[in-house]
Amino acid sequence: MLPIPPVVRRKALALGAGEWLEALPALVDEITAEWGLTLGRVYADGTEALVVEAEPDAVLKVAIPGHEVAVHHEITVLRFAAGDGCAALLRSDEARGALLLERLGRSLNALGLAVEQRHAILCDTAARVWRPAPDSGLPSGGEKARRLAEYIPAAWEETGRPCSEQAIEHALTCAEQRRLAHDDERAVLVHGDVHEWNALQGPEGFKLVDPDGLLAEPEYDLGVIMREDPLDGDLPARADWLAWRTGLNRDAIWEWGVVERVSTGLLCTRIDLQPVGRQMLAAADRIAQLTP
Repeated sequence: MLPIPPVVRRKALALGAGEWLEALPALVDEITAEWGLTLGRVYADGTEALVVEAEPDAVLKVAIPGHEVAVHHEITVLRFAAGDGCAALLRSDEARGALLLERLGRSLNALGLAVEQRHAILCDTAARVWRPAPDSGLPSGGEKARRLAEYIPAAWEETGRPCSEQAIEHALTCAEQRRLAHDDERAVLVHGDVHEWNALQGPEGFKLVDPDGLLAEPEYDLGVIMREDPLDGDLPARADWLAWRTGLNRDAIWEWGVVERVSTGLLCTRIDLQPVGRQMLAAADRIAQLTP
């Protein structure tokens, strides 16, 4: 019997995908037979998909129903990246939510590196993904800013206002700034979720997995780096360093960081992913108090 991680099972049931869960072993058998795979262990840390080792030297990922748009975006990013900065896509079946990816090594998180080293690796890896992709059909950075501006106040109310109103207003101001700043001519393919759990060791450096996929200013990816590690170091100094390291706009990095920190902190609060949610929102409160 194929072991399904508890988080994947709970999420599938929450999305009304009980029939999919029952049919999943047969679906996986069907895909492995068609693609000539031999399966190994199931990865226990999957959340949005069943992820299984597959021979020869690959990983099979089968997404929970309800994530069709996310699967389409992931496949699009991986095809444009073509193994440069992101895991190589070996095969896919979008209708069944199935992807076959190159197998990579340990995550950056597992290596226990200092925060500065992690951020340098994330910057360099993300930069390999950035490239023109005007015909990709991916959502724009402007659309992302608008969606987050809609999500933030609704999630704040839903979660019982876990941070200050000032932090919410600051995030909405920053989101509007980034929406207005979107420029199709400058927009590039960005990963959209660049953090230490999504960076895995490859034979020649790190590669990113689980891309969200946007056509946006590259500062968006650095905003995600600003969001993470909310207790580590001086955040204004981090924005300065990221701008120096990449040659990108410091204000854009900072503003995306504000928006990502608040929206992700609220999301973590909604799904009870603590203490990281509280840490992000506490950092958002501190920053908003310092903002004129």
